[in-house]
Amino acid sequence: VLGAGSNVLVRDGGLRGAVIRLGAAFGEITQTDETALMAGAAALDVRVARAAADASIAGLAFYRGIPGAIGGAVAMNAGAYGGETCDVLVEVEWLDRDGEKHVSAMDALNLSYRHNGHDGFKVYTAARLKGARGDKAKILAEMEAISDKREDSQPVKARTGGSTFKNPDGADPTGLKAWKLIDAAGCRGLRVGDAQVSEQHCNFLINHGVATASDLETLGETVRQRVQETSGVELQWEIKRMGEARA
Repeated sequence: VLGAGSNVLVRDGGLRGAVIRLGAAFGEITQTDETALMAGAAALDVRVARAAADASIAGLAFYRGIPGAIGGAVAMNAGAYGGETCDVLVEVEWLDRDGEKHVSAMDALNLSYRHNGHDGFKVYTAARLKGARGDKAKILAEMEAISDKREDSQPVKARTGGSTFKNPDGADPTGLKAWKLIDAAGCRGLRVGDAQVSEQHCNFLINHGVATASDLETLGETVRQRVQETSGVELQWEIKRMGEARA
């Protein structure tokens, strides 16, 4: 099941079986009370941030900096710029393999840094998100600042899969950062074919045109090896790799 396709690398041999992508009908956003929204799983994170601002709901502005959809945000506890999905999620609606509808409270998902511990097959269809009453102008200003910071620090106009590796110390703002370890290992600008570690932000891998999934994965594994050798830290992939290598 795919949302916006962010943070995903499909190997060159493709996937065995069906791939489901939720359509526009799952992209609706409605305000449920003064401080809460119900967002369909296909609703883009940036649209959720804007809807919250329009409703003067503070606390969801961080979604302005996440290039994905709410279903994916729940599936991996997406976060950025000081906020995480677990900070605002109240409950999630989902379907099981038999098409039965369920509702689970946030605590049942066992969310942690870029991890969802909700066991078993599930298709998330909607999430209820709660913030706090705020000033619309201040929320919009916060979103603008996030957008500016993201454009200044990340290769937002390049072909990337998003943030590649998890920060070793999770969401701790004072902890180790993956990009610093990658830079210290001498990997800034490293290439495998048309795949390259971004010169602008070392935790992004760029496809300059004809890079294969194998090129990108090989580059990522090379980065992991060099970081392990120079710092002793074993970086963990944040991008979800799936599918089979080309025969």
